[in-house]
Amino acid sequence: MDLNKFIADWIAVGNKYDTDKWLSFFHPDALLDDPSVGRKFTGHAGIRDYFERYFIGFKTKTKLVKVTPALQGAFVEVAFTGDFPGCKLAGSFDIILTGEKISFVEADLK
Repeated sequence: MDLNKFIADWIAVGNKYDTDKWLSFFHPDALLDDPSVGRKFTGHAGIRDYFERYFIGFKTKTKLVKVTPALQGAFVEVAFTGDFPGCKLAGSFDIILTGEKISFVEADLK
């Protein structure tokens, strides 16, 4: 697997708001933890809710800044713009992969 391409494709699909295709990057029982919203989102249903609420709902666009490979995945630095307070945020995704799917993500907004 080309990790940089995988992450770039995942970001690009998210920026097109293609929910089903974005979810296809995730393992069916993946966990997404976003302390900034105070919630954890489990499985495709939970992660769909997260994506539709915080990405589509706020018209969030994500710019890929840097991908740093990690033992089981990657640390991804990004910049967000959208219809949320301040309209611009730095952030990161700490991603664990199982096979070629995302099994865990911790989102951090700065």
